[in-house]
Amino acid sequence: MRALVTGGAGFIGSTLVESLLTRGDDVLVVDDLSAGTRDNLAPGVTVAEFDVRDTAALTALAAEYRPDAVFHLAAQIDVRRSMADPVHDASVNVLGTLSVLQAARDAGAGAVVVCSTGGAIYGDGAPLPTTEAEPAEPESPYGMSKLAAERYTRFFVRAHGLPALVLRFANVYGPRQHPAGGAGVVSLFCDRARTGLRPTVFGDGGQTRDFLYVGDVARAALASADRLAAGELAGEVFNVGTGTESTVVELAATIGEIAGLAPEAFAPEFLPARAGELRRSCLDPSRGIAALGLPAPTPLAEGLTHTWAWHTGR
Repeated sequence: MRALVTGGAGFIGSTLVESLLTRGDDVLVVDDLSAGTRDNLAPGVTVAEFDVRDTAALTALAAEYRPDAVFHLAAQIDVRRSMADPVHDASVNVLGTLSVLQAARDAGAGAVVVCSTGGAIYGDGAPLPTTEAEPAEPESPYGMSKLAAERYTRFFVRAHGLPALVLRFANVYGPRQHPAGGAGVVSLFCDRARTGLRPTVFGDGGQTRDFLYVGDVARAALASADRLAAGELAGEVFNVGTGTESTVVELAATIGEIAGLAPEAFAPEFLPARAGELRRSCLDPSRGIAALGLPAPTPLAEGLTHTWAWHTGR
């Protein structure tokens, strides 16, 4: 398979690229390297360095490469930045997705996997674990822009017959997620543990998340592309999560234990809660697991052990 991966030099994208290469696929990465880095990729992986909002460049590249599958991960993912600058957030997440959809359509791609968010789309008050049938009620511009991108994806399926589907991710963590820039609580906590500092918790620490190991994301994306290429599941939306809630305080305790720290040495320091962030979030992944033939999600302790090993170079 010839795969084009937008955002492929990022933490999630590079994990997907690695999985594609492992099974023998050809890969072309599109990334502006504003967040990702070539160091995340194996030597020899071709990177086209430009913004996915450059529709002309992306359309020309796709027409030349003729991908069998397009995986769209390039995005603005910071809830706080979306609150401060919703215009930028919408530009990247909505216009960027439209650019990708158009390029994929014009190139005749046989599968398009659009990556979205679960936690930021459903909003506070949704039944937990949340199914795909729950109405979308975003609490932030980030959630709204990702929802708009989803709806444009489904429009391209209906109007143009594009073989595309949407994956809504829970809170993804794992190797290659760098703490710089404040992204990813697991990465931040691991970095604090590695450097002998206590974790910072915004709010009372009772807020919950569904922590999803990045390897599970790659498996879901690959399975999605394979099913679309077989003529199945176009227009579908699937949650990708674990179905298990963990509080931020529990997360800190588990990371401290894996790092071999005494509980008092890794006790959280609390700061005020941040605007736009949900109190509780947990996705029901059962529908996607069944439709895509996925294995059970990676247990949190196992995924955190792999992540800690990456942070410490072990």
